[in-house]
Parts: sequence; C-alpha cells; structure tokens
Amino acid sequence: MQHRMGTGDLLDASGSLIERGWASAEVRRYDRRAIRASGWRIKEWDYYCIATDAHALALTVADNGYLGFLGVSWIDLEARTAINHGAVRPFPFGRMRMPASADSGEIDQRRGKLHLSFKLEPGARQLRVEAPDFAGGKGLSGAIRLEQPGDDRMVIATPFTDAPKAFYYNQKVNCMPASGEVMVAGEVFRFDPASAFGVLDWGRGVWTYDNTWYWASASGVLGARRFGFNLGCGFGDTSAASENMLFLDGRAHKLGEVRFELPPGRPDSGAWRLVSGDGRLDLRFDPIVDRYDRVDLGPFHTLQHQVFGRFSGQAICDDGSLLEISDLTGFAEKVHNRW
Repeated sequence: MQHRMGTGDLLDASGSLIERGWASAEVRRYDRRAIRASGWRIKEWDYYCIATDAHALALTVADNGYLGFLGVSWIDLEARTAINHGAVRPFPFGRMRMPASADSGEIDQRRGKLHLSFKLEPGARQLRVEAPDFAGGKGLSGAIRLEQPGDDRMVIATPFTDAPKAFYYNQKVNCMPASGEVMVAGEVFRFDPASAFGVLDWGRGVWTYDNTWYWASASGVLGARRFGFNLGCGFGDTSAASENMLFLDGRAHKLGEVRFELPPGRPDSGAWRLVSGDGRLDLRFDPIVDRYDRVDLGPFHTLQHQVFGRFSGQAICDDGSLLEISDLTGFAEKVHNRW
C-alpha cells in the first residue's frame, strides 16, 4: 500500500499524526508546538550533500533535544578519503530554532569557530560554511548555490509502532544543480551545475530511543536528463507508504518497499544490492569510501557508515519505461542511533 497524503496540519490535538503516507510536495504543516512528547525525544535536522564524481561536501545542522550538532565532511572519491569535523551544543531543546518548513526560514548557526548558514531565495538555496579548524587547522570554507526549479520531492510521514506520540516527517529534495566553490586545505574545488548536484534531507520528528536505518541517494544525469532517487527502510511503521522514489526530469515515480542487501562485515567491504519488491528497481552499489563516524556521549550513541560509491542497474518509471543506470555517483548508508 502506498497512501498519498492530502494537505493540512501534521499533528492532531493529542500530538499524533493526522495522516500517514507519502507526497511529492510539502503538503502537511509541521508545528513543534503541537508535539505532546518529551523535548528529549524531539529531533530536528537539515542535512545537505553536494556531490560530483570526484568529491562530495556534507553539511549538517541538528537540534536533537539534549544535543545539538554542527557538522562538515569532505569526501574525496579519487583519494578514497573522508574527513569529518563538527561541534556540539549541549541541551538546545529547540533553541536552535530549526525552520518549520523546508521551503521557508533560515538557519545560521555558530559553535566556536564553525559557522554554517543555509538561506533560501526564490528558486535556490544558498549554503555557506566556515570551518578554520577543519582537518587539524587546514581549514574548509565555501559558498554553494543549489538551484531548486520546482521539482517533485520525497515527503513521508511515518509513525512508530507502540509509540503513538512518535513520528518522523521527512523531506528529501534531490537533483539540485550546484554551483560555487569550496576551499579545502588551501585548494579550491569548483562545482559545475552540469555535473554537481545537491540533496537536502529535512527531518522533523519524535523518535524512539533505539533505531537503525538504511538510506541510499543519488542525483545526476542519464544522458541529458536529470535523474536521481531516494531509497530507505529500517525504522517506523511503513505500512502506509515507503520513502522509495525515482526522480526523472523533476517528476517523481513512486516505488514500493526496497530491500537492502549488504556485504558481510563492514558496509564498504563489498557490493550492495538494492531491490524493490514491485520488480521496478534492481541496483548494484559499488563502494569507494566510507564516511565512518562513531560518537558515544552519555545517553547519545551513533554508529554511522555513509558509503560513497557508484550505482548501476535498472529502474522502471511509472509509465513502464526502462532506465539503464551506469556508474551513477551517490551514497548508501547504515546508521544505528541510540538517542
């Protein structure tokens, strides 16, 4: 079952989801004030990843209740390296004022010398980063513009079994052409909108304590056509809808459940396979570099394997047309959180 949501508020007076399901636009209104759960359980974040076939930049701002986080990662697919840098903010409990919509509001956060700014303008998003302490003081800074030409996106409202006040409201905006540049350790890397694309992971919700999820994302071109996908599973009650979706020329094509088959051992030790139960997707993912991160800080624990690599295989659109995918750059991840 893939239930498509209508418009309206996200939560009812009791703090439960009014409607569960998927959409291709921001149809439900999120309001933190409508939540009827402990502030310790509220998780809000904006995550951007801008990638080419050679490099990727990841930027994160998160207010996870008792722990806020600013993060910067630089992934070099040619050198097969990934460097993480970040700063924490204890006990923000909403004071980071994360926007209630993916289409309005601004984020401007500083922690120590680290500064991240995400601003919207008509048809685009402007991202800025200043991280002088990145890579032991080698530094990272830059400004990226992401075009957002009114495309469909992946939107999903997911409940959690046996936790009526828990939910996840998530939006993934894929295939945004990227321009600008970033300086890493004194070297300048430029993003060309013909070959560089960004994705936004916008998440708001009330989470249970212990979760594992799987997520795969790619944005690029097939011939001269913009193409990407969002695939995921692993947490919550997805009986109303999955988050699996193809994007071609800005239009969404909905998939059913997708199975993630990982290699034994580390997630970067061999090829993955991603297959949809409706027979419309069969992908091989070949890892290049694992952006690994682990944090143990009091009750907060995260073990992240965000593996960057190439996707190859086949996908079928809603109209039955077959897409042949070859060496499309993206990432696939396995994340375990106790938070």
